[in-house]
Amino acid sequence: MERSDLKKCRRVVVKVGTSTITHKNGKFNIQRMDRLCRELADLHNGGTDVLLVTSGAVGAGMGRMGMTEKPSSLPVKQALAAVGQGLLMQMYEKLFSEYGCTAAQILLTRVGFNDRSRYLNLCNTLHALAELDAIPVINENDTIAVDELKFGDNDTLSALVACAAGADLLIILSDIDGLYDADPRTHPEAKLLHEVSAVSQNIRDNSSTKGSSMSSGGMYTKITAADVVLPAGIPLVIASGSEENVLHRVLSGERLGTLFIPPVERRHARKQWIAANRPFESVTVDSGAAAALTERGGSLLAKGITAVNGDFEAGRLVAVLDPDGREIARGLTNYDSRDLKKIMGHRSDEFEGILGFHDFDEAIHRDNLTVL
Repeated sequence: MERSDLKKCRRVVVKVGTSTITHKNGKFNIQRMDRLCRELADLHNGGTDVLLVTSGAVGAGMGRMGMTEKPSSLPVKQALAAVGQGLLMQMYEKLFSEYGCTAAQILLTRVGFNDRSRYLNLCNTLHALAELDAIPVINENDTIAVDELKFGDNDTLSALVACAAGADLLIILSDIDGLYDADPRTHPEAKLLHEVSAVSQNIRDNSSTKGSSMSSGGMYTKITAADVVLPAGIPLVIASGSEENVLHRVLSGERLGTLFIPPVERRHARKQWIAANRPFESVTVDSGAAAALTERGGSLLAKGITAVNGDFEAGRLVAVLDPDGREIARGLTNYDSRDLKKIMGHRSDEFEGILGFHDFDEAIHRDNLTVL
């Protein structure tokens, strides 16, 4: 993939972080927000479908309440998000309307991505908004999303949205110029990586930076976002949100920021969803089953399962762990956890005698399974 290929992108997800749209005191950086909305509106008017994933609700709430440091109390953070989300959306609605565009608020939680029917509803909503010529403004529902406030970030959310929207490109605007070979804040000699074709372990080790006092992200979360979108065939650009006309310049093919290049092959939409979502439950398999999945592309048979971890219904997305506890695959199970515990370690011709029925030969069929 070349930079010039970005000129062909017709559906683009843009993620903007708290540090880009707020000052250090938590109050809105109106100049940057206006510039962002003006660029997005111009792209929209030119025929590009744009979706905005924005952080900033907690930061805006902190600014309104006169707080300078993010509190450690989860209820207080959720309360600040409740205060700030209305302020955040009010500002976006005001700015987009000045440029003749309609903004549509969408608040999401991780659970909505892990449930297949909810996920499809989200996909349909995003496509309907495109038909209505509205710009989705998307944020995590911070007032109830416990996982996001404790562990997560909107970089991952933007990657999941890009997959759901069938985007051609994800652009993450940050407070640094892109991915460096070392942390530029502590290593002045660090060099910017303009293109990345594979995320190496060295890149991961050098990207364990934290976000600002107002944000929950950092470079590591952007690498996590790359892990989601690249297998789906979606390129990712990380660039500085303070650059003038950054979106137009990226989409014109300018060598700005860091471009993560996806593999040539793009996954089927169902497998793309499976790979993009984090299961809450899992099954553990023996070494033979692990080899069948990772080396031969086979289905997961109950005979190879050694443990069922958690309670879940049939059709649930579960992780597949090797004997060392490492996640090697994800898939939609044909049996619930109660039945899997009964048939694990058994051949399929024994299912009838154990369960009283035999609906499927496989615990997870290969068509509903993605190897990581």
